[in-house]
Amino acid sequence: MKSTMEIKAVFQAATTEELPEFITAYAQDGRAGVQKLVQAASRRLEALEKEYDRIENLRAYEKEYAGYNFICGVDEAGRGPLAGPVVAGAVILPKDSRILYINDSKQLSEKKREELYDVITREALCWAVGYASPERIDRINILQATYEAMREAVGNLHPEPDILLNDAVTIPGISIPQVPIIKGDAKSISIGAASILAKVTRDRMMQKYDEIYPEYGFSGNKGYGSQGHMEALRRYGPTPIHRKSFLKNIVMS
Repeated sequence: MKSTMEIKAVFQAATTEELPEFITAYAQDGRAGVQKLVQAASRRLEALEKEYDRIENLRAYEKEYAGYNFICGVDEAGRGPLAGPVVAGAVILPKDSRILYINDSKQLSEKKREELYDVITREALCWAVGYASPERIDRINILQATYEAMREAVGNLHPEPDILLNDAVTIPGISIPQVPIIKGDAKSISIGAASILAKVTRDRMMQKYDEIYPEYGFSGNKGYGSQGHMEALRRYGPTPIHRKSFLKNIVMS
C-alpha cells in the first residue's frame, strides 16, 4: 500500500485527465490524509468544469457571428499612462478555440498573462500588434493614436478578418464590419485574447525602458502615475518616452 506522501505525489503530478481515475482509485481509502487529497482532486475538477462553462459563455459573440469565417478581436493597452506607447492587439482564433482562463488582462496576474500569451500566439490562426509612440500621442491625441495602433494591428493580419469585435470602440478608417462591445475584454474570448497580447507586449516594452531609465520604476508602474514615478518626474523631469501632453497639469516642482 502506498503511503499518504506517495499518494500526495501522485495527486500533485496528475493531469486533469487523470483526476477522475485518481478519485476512483482512492475514494475508499479510509486514511484522513488520503481523503483530503481525494476532496482536493474533486475541487480541482469542479473548478475546471466552472472554467469550461465560463469560457463557453465567453464565446457568445463568436457564436453570434459564426457566419463569418475570420472573427478578429481587437483591444488596446496603455491609454492611461504618463509614459510609453499605446499598444493594440488583434487576434483571430480558430472557431473551436476554448483557451481556458482568457479574461480581461487586468483581471489576470502577470504570470498568468505571460502563460496565456504563449498559448494564444501558438494557437491563433494569426495575430498582430500595433503601436503609437508617445510623440504620436502628443501630436494627434491618445484616442486617435489608439485608433492608429488598432488599424496597424488589424492591417498586419493574414488572412484579413471578415469582422472585428472591438473593446468599446468603432475604429475609423476601416471598411471591415465592426462590433463595439462595452467591456468586451470580459465578454468575448477574441477580445480577451487581444487584450492579453497588447498588455504583455506593452509590459515587456516598459521593462526594457526601465533598463534605460531606472529612476522612474517603469518595470513596476508601467508608466502609470505611481507615487515613485511622480517623485522621479519632479526630481529628474520627463524622459523622451513621457507623453508631454499628459504632463501639462502636473506640478514638477
